[in-house]
Amino acid sequence: MSFQPVKFYQTGTFTVGNRLLAPEERSVQASAKRFNSINSGHRACQGCGEALGARYAIDAAMEATQGQLIAANATGCLEVFSTPYPETSWQIPWIHSLFGNTAAVATGIAAAIKVKRKKGELQQDVRVVAQGGDGGTTDIGFGCLSGMFERNDDVLYICYDNQAYMNTGVQRSSATPAAARTATTPAVGPQPGNIFGQGKFLPAIAMAHEIPYVATATVADLRDLEAKVRRAMEIRGARYIHILVPCPLGWGSPSHETIKLARLAKETGLFPVFEAEHGELKSALKIRRQLPVEEFLKPQKRYAHLFGKQPDIATLTKLQAQADRNIRKYNLLEGL
Repeated sequence: MSFQPVKFYQTGTFTVGNRLLAPEERSVQASAKRFNSINSGHRACQGCGEALGARYAIDAAMEATQGQLIAANATGCLEVFSTPYPETSWQIPWIHSLFGNTAAVATGIAAAIKVKRKKGELQQDVRVVAQGGDGGTTDIGFGCLSGMFERNDDVLYICYDNQAYMNTGVQRSSATPAAARTATTPAVGPQPGNIFGQGKFLPAIAMAHEIPYVATATVADLRDLEAKVRRAMEIRGARYIHILVPCPLGWGSPSHETIKLARLAKETGLFPVFEAEHGELKSALKIRRQLPVEEFLKPQKRYAHLFGKQPDIATLTKLQAQADRNIRKYNLLEGL
């Protein structure tokens, strides 16, 4: 595929990456020299948070490694919309793995690179990124990922979390939040939506492995996301970044509100944004004023059953309690 330069159009002071800043202060995405690792022409839905997350994260990793990067990609939305055979939107060395073995494939790539460098067959310091959705990470690929953590393999694993199996019909995953409606957790019965107490928060499990670096991020804060990818690429060993990527199709939200919802997930405390090293919390992206969870839930049809003629106060109270617990656990509120 021939290289296609990207055209930039200045529309004001708040365009992506703030291009009105001095060059040294701009984000990776603000530069005309960005790598465009995932190029235009893919088939993602309008407002797809995963397409944004992948573009932001992989371009930042490419800058941090001077373009010496190989990516392994699990089956899922990102793989399907970016590589409809025989086409691809990827402009980096990219390997499609099975749904559940991305971490193992990335580990093999890193081991092969290590051997080639020892033999003098490879001069560059090539780094490895593995990426997948929440289904391929928290469910199907969980065993391989835990093994990668336990061995401390030199791989950065990035999970793009849209909180369900969106590519196959919006089925529940173990990252689906409580009370959310999916195709397999319908809004019926005495406890509609996903059941409280199920699922897992994988960043906390990664921290329990005491790997060198764990972080969470959202597509609403480009600079925070890029900084965490750069930090991860400075470290050797197993690293994990968990990025919240709203899905307009599965969440039942307007395509133009993807960034707003990602920001609200953080500002309500429902999705904590933090960094940890070797199992210890190091920093958190602070919330200046915590918003009620209703502001995040109401714009999404997957929570519409909570806001009928008789709002489900009991469920909303339980969801607010979850957000409040995150605030305390990860020290998210300014001045707390």
